[in-house]
Amino acid sequence: MTITRNRRVALGALATLLAASLTACSGGEEGGGGGGGSEGASAEEIEAALQEGGSVTYWTWTPQAEKQIEEFEKAYPEVDVKLVDTVGAGEANTKLQNAIAAGKGVPDVVQIEYQSVPQFQLPGQLTDLTAYGFDELESLYTASTWGSVSQNGGIWGLPQDSGPMAFFYNQEVFDEAGVEVPTTWDEYIEVARAIKADNPDRCLANDSGDPGFTTSMIWQAGGTPFQNDGENVTIDLADEGTTRFAEMYQPLIDDELICQLPGWSDEWYQALGDGTIASVALGAWMPGILEDGVPDGKGKWRVAPMPTYDGTPTNAENGGSTESVPEASENKLLAAGFLKWLNSSDESIKAFMETGGFPATVEHLESEEFLGYESEYFGGQKINEVLGAGAADVNEGWQYLPWQSYANSIFADTVGQAWLDKSSLLDGLAAWQEENVSYGTGQGFTVNG
Repeated sequence: MTITRNRRVALGALATLLAASLTACSGGEEGGGGGGGSEGASAEEIEAALQEGGSVTYWTWTPQAEKQIEEFEKAYPEVDVKLVDTVGAGEANTKLQNAIAAGKGVPDVVQIEYQSVPQFQLPGQLTDLTAYGFDELESLYTASTWGSVSQNGGIWGLPQDSGPMAFFYNQEVFDEAGVEVPTTWDEYIEVARAIKADNPDRCLANDSGDPGFTTSMIWQAGGTPFQNDGENVTIDLADEGTTRFAEMYQPLIDDELICQLPGWSDEWYQALGDGTIASVALGAWMPGILEDGVPDGKGKWRVAPMPTYDGTPTNAENGGSTESVPEASENKLLAAGFLKWLNSSDESIKAFMETGGFPATVEHLESEEFLGYESEYFGGQKINEVLGAGAADVNEGWQYLPWQSYANSIFADTVGQAWLDKSSLLDGLAAWQEENVSYGTGQGFTVNG
């Protein structure tokens, strides 16, 4: 294993935003939206290529990569994996975009957040892995993660991890305020009021207008505001689910029941540690964040299913990523073999889980070992029973915009104003829609909205 590394981050599910322009429909020299130019291969041919050996370059920010590559090179000693740490999702997007534009230095396998897959797939910059037999792997993965990599008539990667949402809460703070864990969003609002009344310096949660959280919440509410087929994009940020979320959430803003404290800041970690923030609703990767970043919370935190609108279990993803083979890879056969092993072999996924990864594979999510894990940090709770059930409850049918990174970058200037001046979320969402319709049209899409 050859390693090129700048610095390591604990979690890449949280992207810095990429506002790069996207040539949506031209395809350029890299081929059309179908990822043309790849001949494909059978499983036997892929295995033969791995046995013969060679070199592949792998770009990722996941901290589990070194352990996984160590296991891979035990199985296939003739293959040298050159590992490049891309630091985080936003940095990875920028680096990949620049390499593709330059026509050199493109990796053989690259990690991409689910929300950014269309950004690279639609211009023809990813290889369609259907021709390598990857369609036969569908049953291995949760429906939501498979849906994120199989779209527009192709398979553009294999799911690495998943981020089903869950409700993480400080049991000590809840006990002091005399409140129970909310099971519905109506109860959630009442708990927020009770915690604020018990201690005005505390909040049930924080939010200063985070686009990833908002889209996940719309997803959990049953919204499908973004739909695209590769050329035509529909944006409806007033659909039933989006409106359901906005109307539920508005009182939390109007009545100042949530702390306007930006996530992932030093102040945020401190507030989680001292009880100022009593809960977070985020992806199933959150336990690792709490253990590493909030050591004073050990024994105090617990996890519960997400509150819902009517008590019926329903959920969304928050974060998560795939590995893909760029269309410009010079060694697609070996790259496909490495990717297949990386995200479907038992050895790789166990190494991923042992170092804090949350899998996307149904077998591992349902295993006794995984479900029976008792977290010392969470007071001995079998947290994966909750997190695994949440993965099974994710609503199907969600899609991101082909320019989601850009859309997220303008969120603060549109929807984000509601947090600043306690204005209407629905009005902010309408402004976001208008800006996205204009941008998408300018990029060559036919946009309905």
